[in-house]
Amino acid sequence: MSIVLKPIGVAHTEARSIPRHWSVSDVEGTLVIDEQYQRGLDNIEKGQRIVVLFHFHKSPVFKSEFLVQQPPHRSEKLGVFSICSPKRPNPIGMSVLEVILVEGNTLHVRGVDMLDGTPILDIKPFVKDKHECPSYAE
Repeated sequence: MSIVLKPIGVAHTEARSIPRHWSVSDVEGTLVIDEQYQRGLDNIEKGQRIVVLFHFHKSPVFKSEFLVQQPPHRSEKLGVFSICSPKRPNPIGMSVLEVILVEGNTLHVRGVDMLDGTPILDIKPFVKDKHECPSYAE
């Protein structure tokens, strides 16, 4: 089986230093979404949180030695699926970002933990409660 993902846009930031995780980040940046997907940004609003799935495009090719890693802030080695390392079998990252402004096909966001030029794979609403989930046609 082969799975092919196509980026829907690119993340940009001028930050020189990127925090290791969105939960400890105040970094601001933009998500520039390809114009063909702009209508998909309808109803995203200032102050909203969004889940952004992205490609760790600078990660090394995965090797079995990466199955257990020692995060820089931990004293022990842990399994890759229990940590947020970018060295993964499928280098997919996830961040929960705060929307600062929506301008056409550009989302201005806070909480960035992505490098400038990171390919964006998808955007989803951040849902804390099942009653908040926007309904969709089945």
